[in-house]
Amino acid sequence: MSQIISQVVAANAKYVAEFSKTQKGSLPMPPGRKFAILTCMDARLDPAQFAGLVEGDAHVIRNAGGRATDDAIRSLVISNTLLGTQEWFVIHHTDCGMLTFDDEKMAGILKEKTGLDDGAYIKWHTIKDLKESVASDVRRIRAHNLTPSDIPVHGYIYDCATGKLVPVE
Repeated sequence: MSQIISQVVAANAKYVAEFSKTQKGSLPMPPGRKFAILTCMDARLDPAQFAGLVEGDAHVIRNAGGRATDDAIRSLVISNTLLGTQEWFVIHHTDCGMLTFDDEKMAGILKEKTGLDDGAYIKWHTIKDLKESVASDVRRIRAHNLTPSDIPVHGYIYDCATGKLVPVE
């Protein structure tokens, strides 16, 4: 077993030992605070900390860049339609890796690494301008046919240097 697997399994055993002492096993499926966050998978971002969440509070949907991809929108629609979320947040962040390359560069890196052209046929949803990427994703979500017209969609940038959420209009 790798060191990482050992650490994860040990952490889970500790979690399981404490789990029965909590009410976590009986949390309802719908999020208690009725909102969802779409954000980046970056390990420096901890939505529980920056949004004041505990288990069961909100849905947190993560991908590279926190982008409003078809799959992210699918998750938001399920979150609302089947699980009752009534407010959505799009949160990108400073110093995001998605600012450091474009689709062509990624395709080239993959071609060099694998010898395959497959990376050229994927839209990587890279970011050129942080504020514009948030605003664009909020617009895309709001304009989607399956997004309810009455659901608020908020855009923010998480500042990795300060921990502050900065609104994007």
